[in-house]
Amino acid sequence: MNNDEGPRAPDLEWLDDGVPRASAFQDTYFSRAGGLEETRHVFLKGNGLPERWQDRHSFAIAEFGFGTGLNFLTTLQALKEAECRFHLTFVSFELYPMTAAQLEKALGAFPELTDEARALIDQWSPEPGWNRLSFDGSELVLGVGDARRLIKDLCQGRESVPPIDAWFLDGFSPSKNPELWGGDLLSAAYQLTARGGTLATYTAAGWVRRNLQAAGFEIEKQKGFAGKREMVVGAKTSGT
Repeated sequence: MNNDEGPRAPDLEWLDDGVPRASAFQDTYFSRAGGLEETRHVFLKGNGLPERWQDRHSFAIAEFGFGTGLNFLTTLQALKEAECRFHLTFVSFELYPMTAAQLEKALGAFPELTDEARALIDQWSPEPGWNRLSFDGSELVLGVGDARRLIKDLCQGRESVPPIDAWFLDGFSPSKNPELWGGDLLSAAYQLTARGGTLATYTAAGWVRRNLQAAGFEIEKQKGFAGKREMVVGAKTSGT
């Protein structure tokens, strides 16, 4: 599915504390209050991880917005610390993949992830369409392009991934990047989700909650990260 023309890298602004901000969306790639801690609180804890990994032979996670790869690398580190031995499939979508140099600079903010970051950067050469990278028993399935188009490949079986056990809904702010929070995209996410699969997101915007409910997810609010009052978690409790 690769095209001859390479993907467009994002235009970044680097804030004083080293946090990258996307000029096109005027939003940061991770929290200035602590990106690693936010990922652990919102996406891992919000999806009941690592507890749900116990006694699993395989597990699939998906997210909208690969960004710096922070969520993926934090997940790899959590897997290592939990000493879980199973096959992880991590599906992610990114319209504007960073260059290797941008990734290296951004991930330099997280010395705890040095080994995981190096493993990613050494393989990093994204092309439009689907890219598959291997990481010691885990696989990153990266879709480069518009998630609203690429997700149809998954729903229609043109690109094979297992049913999704957990969603990290981590696009830029819904007010600045509404495309990643739209009803059709979230309905497609629901279709791909395993029964009993979960989701977590830092946003509690009312229209996003309504779109998740309309898609079929049962949702509830929980305490947000740092100074953020609320976040949302959810689950697919019916269907197949």
